[in-house]
Amino acid sequence: MDVGSLVIRAARRFPERTAIDGPEGALTFAELGDRVLRLANGLRELGLQPGDRVLDLQANSTSYVETDLAIRAAGLVRVALNYRLHDSDWERIATDCGAKALIYNARFAERTEALRSGLPHAIAIGDAPGTPFEKLIASATAAPLPTVDPDSLCGLHYSSGTTGHPKGAQRTHRNWFASVVNMTHDVLGGVPGPDDVYVHGGPITHTSGLFLLPFLVAGARQIVLPAWDEAEFLEAVAERGGTHTAIVPTMVARLLTTPGADREALRGLKMLGYAGAPMPPDQMRRAHEQLTPNLVQYYGLVEAIPPVTLLDATDHARGLENNPDLLRSAGRAALGVEIRIVDEDGRSLAPGETGEVVTRGDHVMRGYWRAEDREDLGKAVVDGWLHTGDMGCMSEDGHLWLVDRKGDMIISGGYNIYPREVEDVVAEAPGVAEVAVLGIPDDDWGQRVVAFVTARQGESVAPDAVIAHCARHLASYKKPKEVRVVEDFPLNSNGKIAKRELRSRLVQEAGA
Repeated sequence: MDVGSLVIRAARRFPERTAIDGPEGALTFAELGDRVLRLANGLRELGLQPGDRVLDLQANSTSYVETDLAIRAAGLVRVALNYRLHDSDWERIATDCGAKALIYNARFAERTEALRSGLPHAIAIGDAPGTPFEKLIASATAAPLPTVDPDSLCGLHYSSGTTGHPKGAQRTHRNWFASVVNMTHDVLGGVPGPDDVYVHGGPITHTSGLFLLPFLVAGARQIVLPAWDEAEFLEAVAERGGTHTAIVPTMVARLLTTPGADREALRGLKMLGYAGAPMPPDQMRRAHEQLTPNLVQYYGLVEAIPPVTLLDATDHARGLENNPDLLRSAGRAALGVEIRIVDEDGRSLAPGETGEVVTRGDHVMRGYWRAEDREDLGKAVVDGWLHTGDMGCMSEDGHLWLVDRKGDMIISGGYNIYPREVEDVVAEAPGVAEVAVLGIPDDDWGQRVVAFVTARQGESVAPDAVIAHCARHLASYKKPKEVRVVEDFPLNSNGKIAKRELRSRLVQEAGA
């Protein structure tokens, strides 16, 4: 099924139920369906044709949900622009995809002046230059649109932090439907009920947006928060009935450390999903005890819509009870997903051996946009198998352990060191809240291992104690040669520690 069909189905089955409860007010499923169809028809009436690329620049809002659905329902290709990127990144993406239109929030009017000048159409949400968003909806018909081929392109998803040469993953309606099925069956553990409520606390552009369609299809309510805020998130759960959410480990850490926060309501969450980065075992333990036992981790990529694998609540409980190594696992393959570990030549490796993770299924992208014109993109999908660039190993029972990204590996004294393995150990040292491990150029070793850490609220971190802790749990060549305590970490748009920016800070300090 295509996205438009899913919207129409929900509007017909659950017309009076509240679909979206956002900053601008609430919409029933009937109201949402009507506005989405009018917007989709309005975009087509502007002259946009199936397959045309439409840039979408917004933060979390009700209108963001509407455009997310309408662009795809119209048979157009949605290109979400991350508002945290630099303006020049937006322009490079627009050029790379050959965009025909931009939908944007008025708050970005000044920053998008150059971008808009090169596009045939601009649709403004609020008082800003371009076709008024509400006028476009009001003047269009709510007639159903033709059914879209499930293998047609509906989205281009560019990697976060794009610089220089954008890299867009082509996503089809079939990809998204596979994600809906797997999110519902595996991550949620079944179809949400009429009283279930999803809270979009993080950006819908990323992890949180994966739950938009599963809850829409089920006729369940969704609360949209404008931005991550611990107090607003807790209020959405305690006062507005939130039952499910998915955030990144950095946000989980904030919930655990926010002074005076009343976390008791979180015990009633039916699911607290986390993704985008590994969660240190100690943090996982505290989240299980202080937030909710219903933790679910899932793994995926821009090129393979999550979930590829998941570690469910039962796995978390088993790991915390008597199998701590399981807590470092990314879980087992989701429904309809195949995974293998291969060597440099693409040969499958035995359980326990480390190699590259490859995956196959309806969740895998069609390929990179314009890959045939660019040698730098390489062949990410070979014979249907996506080469993820992630290094990992698998157990006999199918659990996947991610070691690190191929490009993040540190080579020190001729030894290969995966930062994640070191980070997992450093995270359990006294007083450590968050950690990032980098390989820093070294005249003697080629690279030396340096751990950057922040301290927990009200505690301090002693670098020598961290190194001593690592010496007890890691091979000597893997332990950090240096530990640096910092006040905070730069974060990317996913809420993950931005190692590229952290490395850039070091270069600037060295040149100062």
